[in-house]
Amino acid sequence: MKKNLLKLLDLTKEEILEILSLADQMKYNLRHGIAHRELEGKTLAMIFEKASTRTRVSFETGMYQLGGYALFLSSADLQIGRGEPIQDTARVLARYADGIMMRTFGQSIVEDFAKWADIPVINGLTDFEHPCQILADLMTIREYHGTLEGLKVAYIGDGNNVCNSLIVGSLICGMKISVATPKGYEPHKDILEFAKKYDTFELVNCPTQAAQKADAVYTDVWASMGMEDEANKRIKDFDGFQVNAELMKQTNANSIVLHCLPAHREEEITAEVFEQHASSIFDEAENRLHAQKAVMALLMRGEK
Repeated sequence: MKKNLLKLLDLTKEEILEILSLADQMKYNLRHGIAHRELEGKTLAMIFEKASTRTRVSFETGMYQLGGYALFLSSADLQIGRGEPIQDTARVLARYADGIMMRTFGQSIVEDFAKWADIPVINGLTDFEHPCQILADLMTIREYHGTLEGLKVAYIGDGNNVCNSLIVGSLICGMKISVATPKGYEPHKDILEFAKKYDTFELVNCPTQAAQKADAVYTDVWASMGMEDEANKRIKDFDGFQVNAELMKQTNANSIVLHCLPAHREEEITAEVFEQHASSIFDEAENRLHAQKAVMALLMRGEK
């Protein structure tokens, strides 16, 4: 495992599978009361420039279960919010903590932190990638289907950070992925360049086409955090890109639905389909905890 988790683009298939296997073991241990306090006495500094439910609770709970301590820091709590250079904040936190998790905006911010901090840095979300979410998604798909190799994932919606990471994770792990977005909402150009190396990637403007024989259907909100002023426009632009009962008829009989949450029912997904697939959606949410514990253990247990 590399020193940091900044984006899935940095990982190999073997590294992703190592994380997933350890996450499976940690989930088993938790369910069976087996202690796994691999980060006893260690501290994770959690920097939040974007609000969160799942990211904060799963990282904080995960550190507790691993025997460590998680320190919540909003940008208002830090001098970085008042203009302190990233390199100074990073070097100071590296003297106090054993790892840093950041939920922020630009990918360059986590990259800069990793450059200056000599402790592991974990991307909890940026505008470019959401690697921890997709590790949990891959874990969930494997739980339901027993494998990743050869499966098909259909992503319906905005070509956002979740979509970017899902493309990368799916292709690296041997899955096919078909992405359906409206024109003008395609994934990041760097991700599309990466995907050119694979004949198992498809980008279309038709959700029905993307959903054909899919084993997992994934969607996300049409207007992500920070895009609220675009919500009305996006509702119009994404007309026809809803995951609903008609769309699900195109998928394989045992297909699952995934949503990174929060969900806007009757926009990107109907309440009917959401509730029919609530088990996989909330297993996916739970798996954030286990996947992130695996990441933290692999990155931090050898520090200090």
